[in-house]
Amino acid sequence: MQDKEEKKIFGFSRNIFSMGVVSFLNDVSSEMVFSYIPIFLTTVLGASVTFVGLIEGFADATASILKIFAGRLSDKLGKRKAMVVFGYSLSAVAKPILAIAMAPWHVLVVRFVDRVGKGTREAPRDALISSSVNKGNIGRAFGFNRGADRLGATVGLIIAFLVLPLINNNYRFLFLLSFIASAFAVLVLVVFVKEVPPREKKDGEVDIKFEFKHLGAPFVVFLIASTIFALGTVSEALIILRASGVGVPLHLLPIIYLVFNLVFSVLSVPAGSLSDKIGHRNTYMIGMLIFSFTYILFANTTSPFFIWFIFALYGVYAAFTDGVGRAIVADLVQEDRLRATAYGLYSAFTGLALLPGSLIFGFLWDKFGYETAFYYGASLGIIAFVIFAFLRYDESHVSKRLY
Repeated sequence: MQDKEEKKIFGFSRNIFSMGVVSFLNDVSSEMVFSYIPIFLTTVLGASVTFVGLIEGFADATASILKIFAGRLSDKLGKRKAMVVFGYSLSAVAKPILAIAMAPWHVLVVRFVDRVGKGTREAPRDALISSSVNKGNIGRAFGFNRGADRLGATVGLIIAFLVLPLINNNYRFLFLLSFIASAFAVLVLVVFVKEVPPREKKDGEVDIKFEFKHLGAPFVVFLIASTIFALGTVSEALIILRASGVGVPLHLLPIIYLVFNLVFSVLSVPAGSLSDKIGHRNTYMIGMLIFSFTYILFANTTSPFFIWFIFALYGVYAAFTDGVGRAIVADLVQEDRLRATAYGLYSAFTGLALLPGSLIFGFLWDKFGYETAFYYGASLGIIAFVIFAFLRYDESHVSKRLY
């Protein structure tokens, strides 16, 4: 835990604020690149749409699986910052290499390297955040980090949109420019973020082997509930497709997605602060209900005007669950020498669930209509809510032992 008397930056400790800046800058860089990779592959390198899907599926699976191993390695080594720096550095170096890609398989290799970076850094980063905050502020800290991350993605999209016409839609030059933000992200991380290692072993104490029983039954219940919840969520691309279906003009689709991103970013810190006051579990469950209600609205609306409000509500759900879910992991896994392992499992299970969830959602949409698909997502949200309702733990008691 960081010193309670440490000078605050906008109300956050130096570690929390600095890692928020890192997330912001890295996502500025990422969205400048990855939003345009499908177009670059198909129009410049001549790849098929199937190959584009292969690249993205392979990349996401790589990152999800690596999170488990990286989290466990971080706990065994007792190192957080070094692995986070390595992961962000790997992703930073990978992006400008796209500028010299001459074949689709080159892009596959670059995406693989980038996702190795993501898979390596995420669990140690979340463990470092959870150890860098005073008792009672962990929800706010994760809210700040996730809000900064999403805001960076929004800014990256806007920058790319404005810059591309000025460089005659030269994607290769855009990829080179993206390196600037990611390089600054690594610099901030190296200079301003301090290591907060897990508790050292006491004399005679042995390493804790990786077994679910050491993580505790409450964590397993949460992992099951959050994985089922993730199975009901889908790629934002399908949500945008629904907006198009109700009559939102093509040129406004990026703007309606921007509404979701901005609401998510703006409300992440307030939602995190609220969770510290009323309980992380309670806030997360409110987010689950908002999610299911939003999907029901997506299934029933036919108004191109009303759907803008639904997208805003969808941003509220994200703000109430994304960072708060990470705070719950810290609540439930009391042994900090297992914290990164727990974060790796949480991120991997929920990340891997998105692929089958999206496939099922798309199949239901094609076979039975979009209403059925959205009701499927809403139903899984309710099922996850019911499972999570059985999880009981005293957050105030846990916090005293954790921080």
